[in-house]
Amino acid sequence: MAGRIRDDDIQTVREKAKIEEVVSGYVTLRNAGGGSLKGLCPFHDEKSPSFNVRPGRGWHCFGCGEGGDVIAFVMKIDGLTFIESVERLADKYGVQLRREEGGSDDRPKGPQRRRLIEAHAVAQEFYAEHLKTPDAVQGRQFLSERGFDQAAAAHFGVGFAPRDGEALWHHLRDRKFSLDEAVAAGLVAVGRGPYDRFRGRLLWPIRETSGDTIGFGARRIFDDDKIEAKYLNTPETPIYKKSQVLYGVDLARRDMARTSQAVIVEGYTDVMACHAAGVTTAVATCGTAFGDEHAKVLRRLLADHEEFRGEVIFTFDGDSAGQKAALKVFQSDHQYVAQTYVAVAPDGMDPCDLRLKEGDAAVRELIATRQPLYRFVLANVVGRYDLDRADSRVDALREAARLVASVRDKSKVDAFARELAGLVGVDPEEARTEVRRAAGRKPQHPDARGAATAEPAPRPPRADLPDLRDPRFKIERETLKLVLQHPIAIGRTTADIGANDFTHPTYRAVWALVEAAGGPAAGDGDPGWVSKVQAGATEPEVASAVSALAVEPIPAAREPDAAYVAHHVFRLLELTTLRRIAELKSRLQRTNPVDHPGDYNKMFGELAALEQHRRTLRDRIIGS
Repeated sequence: MAGRIRDDDIQTVREKAKIEEVVSGYVTLRNAGGGSLKGLCPFHDEKSPSFNVRPGRGWHCFGCGEGGDVIAFVMKIDGLTFIESVERLADKYGVQLRREEGGSDDRPKGPQRRRLIEAHAVAQEFYAEHLKTPDAVQGRQFLSERGFDQAAAAHFGVGFAPRDGEALWHHLRDRKFSLDEAVAAGLVAVGRGPYDRFRGRLLWPIRETSGDTIGFGARRIFDDDKIEAKYLNTPETPIYKKSQVLYGVDLARRDMARTSQAVIVEGYTDVMACHAAGVTTAVATCGTAFGDEHAKVLRRLLADHEEFRGEVIFTFDGDSAGQKAALKVFQSDHQYVAQTYVAVAPDGMDPCDLRLKEGDAAVRELIATRQPLYRFVLANVVGRYDLDRADSRVDALREAARLVASVRDKSKVDAFARELAGLVGVDPEEARTEVRRAAGRKPQHPDARGAATAEPAPRPPRADLPDLRDPRFKIERETLKLVLQHPIAIGRTTADIGANDFTHPTYRAVWALVEAAGGPAAGDGDPGWVSKVQAGATEPEVASAVSALAVEPIPAAREPDAAYVAHHVFRLLELTTLRRIAELKSRLQRTNPVDHPGDYNKMFGELAALEQHRRTLRDRIIGS
């Protein structure tokens, strides 16, 4: 009986299997100086890289303390025994292993990982050949209708499983694979006899970052397929864990590391469409939702850490299912140092449909026009409310504040609160106050389902809104007093005023009532003007504000004239312009002019135009 592997062969494996090459199949490494390489540890979560590799020496993580040689790395990363790791590396680097005669056999019991990988390689070749047969005409038609030619199918290794229920099993058996190996690989199942798990379906090979096939995704294409499920995937096996695999990662990993970008789509054809369109960082999960383990894989490949930040872009539908999926990712956004974004195609199209309808450029544009994940989620929460109503605005603020308070990365909470303030139209401090209040309630971290489906919270007491007489809102208040008390004087000078010029929700609601009543010009000579405006109010606090503004004295020594009116109108517009300038400056500070010269120059031009507009308004204010 063959015994243990010879020690000199094991040493040869150590010498030929370059540690930096092997580790790079799992972790993106960057030069750390002094001949060392550095990346994020694959064995524990960390924000800063502490995983070090020194070519010719080995690896060590100064965070978790793990380390060793190339064999130890393969053992730990893939959960293999020592002998399985040696055999795997020997196969990859062309080392012929010899065994000593006598002694105990050190080979593990059951099918070896190497044999399961080999079985999948044989199966992939078998399926790819059958895609060329007459029986696969519907499979080829399926690909063609989605814009994929023979070259695309070959690039992704797409194949076809014969409808004969034992074709692959017979092929594997002829190639000297045992039934135990075929079953353990997830390629064959056993009922009254062995049968192929995939029959009469179009297949996509699912590969590791190294390029080894470890599973398949199978698409239903025949109407008489007895299995109704549109997609079938390889079951959990010793080499296939669906919570850890990403379709297309073998093709995307190098560009992910180069660009520090990953695009997450929903299906196999979406990955193909993105790559065909030039978005070569696209990957997809395989029959399961995107989870924590997937995130860990991406972080390692992106080199996602404090010193080198990347971006993760999710393509979700704009429908309720897509919103729930986005909310789930938002709840676990703390996993990334990278910025997370959402790209939503027009009419809810996925990348494959978008490419078919509008071409490759449209897919690239979809990714280029991504929006921050938190903005997408908060906008969807706020969008369920009628922001023209004061009570709905308060409700929107309270629900969204609970979501912001649930974010576990507290360093992001203040930025999210500011964003929320802009979406609802309240002062940032008011949003922060509501977030702090929400954080004090239980539970502090609602799950994705609860947050996504929660009923609108009861309206808070009026005291939760800023005081209407707060000096911050003085210009808004005085302008509305002119609108209500002297519509003939203010007349058409308000043509440039809009709802966004009022930052207090109640004053914005009053302006909405004025517009609904025909605008200030409609009040010229109408003694019932204030009553008409107030009649449209549905909230007591807004009706009360109208009546107060209509009678409160105007702080002027004489009847307001055109100069007095102009001063308030132009000052109101100036304050809005200042807010826009501040926001644009903030965006400029966050934009790298080298990496994004087009965006930077465009924003710089907008800033110059806004500054000129502000100076014009300032001159008018001084003139008035």
